[in-house]
Amino acid sequence: MSRHLVISAVNFSEGGPLTVLIDSIEAAAETLGPEWEITALVHDHSLIRNPRIRTIAFPQSKLSWLTRLRLEWWDFRQLSKHIKPDLWLSLHDMTPRVMARRQAVYCHNPSPFYKANLTEARFDFRFFIFNKLYIYLYKAFIKKNHSVIVQSSWLRRAFLCETQHPNIIVAYPNRDAAPVRFDNFFPDNIRVPTKDFPLRLLYPSLPRVFKNFEVIMDAIKILPLNIMPLVDLRLTFDGTENKWAAELANRYRDTPGISLIGRQDRAQMTTEYEKCDAVLFPSRLETWGLPIMEAKAFNKPLLIADLPYAHETAGNYNNVSFAAADDAQPWSDAIVRMAHGTWEPQTHEAIEPEQPFMENWPALWRHLVKGL
Repeated sequence: MSRHLVISAVNFSEGGPLTVLIDSIEAAAETLGPEWEITALVHDHSLIRNPRIRTIAFPQSKLSWLTRLRLEWWDFRQLSKHIKPDLWLSLHDMTPRVMARRQAVYCHNPSPFYKANLTEARFDFRFFIFNKLYIYLYKAFIKKNHSVIVQSSWLRRAFLCETQHPNIIVAYPNRDAAPVRFDNFFPDNIRVPTKDFPLRLLYPSLPRVFKNFEVIMDAIKILPLNIMPLVDLRLTFDGTENKWAAELANRYRDTPGISLIGRQDRAQMTTEYEKCDAVLFPSRLETWGLPIMEAKAFNKPLLIADLPYAHETAGNYNNVSFAAADDAQPWSDAIVRMAHGTWEPQTHEAIEPEQPFMENWPALWRHLVKGL
């Protein structure tokens, strides 16, 4: 008997959300048997290249929130009547009004559970509005879902408090990376200040106000004068993306040791990970923190925010240390120790979430289709 899966992600086109979409689709294609037809609702056909996946594009999905609501609460209902899906998974937070044998929603946006400040409101008013109103979109029709899926335990606790949904699943985006040793990562006691080989640090992220770029840019700014020439902090924006990116580019334009390299495609990011000496991740707000997982896959040293999401994402890894998210000094101190080859990473052990918990996408897909 044939089965039909619909994966809805019309609002995903870049960054971590796009990675979630691609990973979920690839896992579905590999995990579900040939009896499953898979349709992806996307912003653009070119985002999906797996020949097993049929795509339906909605390029107008980002025109406005009214357009998005019309899609979720009206157009998708008409589409579902036509294709009669057995399972409909919405990957982007909102619960659509569709007709399906089973329905699930993947909630990845943590903004309703964050206290935005006035600076964030000034430079990203859209995020500020999300912070205040998005919880109501989360709650709309949420009880229609067989499962609500989140990426971390802290977010499940927040959702349970707000929605009281009886089946909130923690599902990790990727399989945990194997631990690696740090022994002799830096071959010399102190790096020689050469033009071609600085201490190369990478923070891969889009320029959002809560990503906390300023704490590590301040950390570079207060480095000792003899260390500053040894460091190249590489940030994946160039100042043209939005008001906050322009503000950061202007604020730190005279600070040496900071490279604004702009947005990178997947191949370019692979090169950046391969060439960097360590990955920094100071974000104040994440459900998971995909760059932490990516850095682990490349066996890179990690210096990350001392926040619950970061500890959960770090998992089992012995090449990581943590710094306060709101203080540049410990970040600067850690960078100095890296430059001197005296940085001492911590051995970090994962604490497995309570059930229901799925360790990766294949496990989640098997759970979602069970009994259909």
